[in-house]
Amino acid sequence: MRSRTAGMWWGTAIEAPDPAALARFYAELLGWPVVHEEPGTAIVAPPQSSVYLVFQQAIDYRAPVWPPVDGAQRPMMHFDFQVGDLDTAVADALALGATLAATSPQENVRVLLDPAGHPFCLCLDEA
Repeated sequence: MRSRTAGMWWGTAIEAPDPAALARFYAELLGWPVVHEEPGTAIVAPPQSSVYLVFQQAIDYRAPVWPPVDGAQRPMMHFDFQVGDLDTAVADALALGATLAATSPQENVRVLLDPAGHPFCLCLDEA
């Protein structure tokens, strides 16, 4: 966008039944701080960056279903996080409250569900 200048923030907003709790989950998972919280909204951002994740309250929230099922709420987006040790990253996410999905698309990827049911992927860096 032509009207954007250096230092302007950008990010994505994610619906959740408890945005503060989901923000704390991702803050712990990523090692980023919760930088703003108010009723119905919480924001997580990496230190010294203009990127953020906003978690907004949704009153009638329905968790997406993974893998997708006809007639059920499909995942509309998901996060991919590259990791150096897949087993350790999965164990860390599970300890924070994630659950392992029944299926993953590839051997070097694990699909997990965050505490609100959003899928996210941990992808092994095989470089």
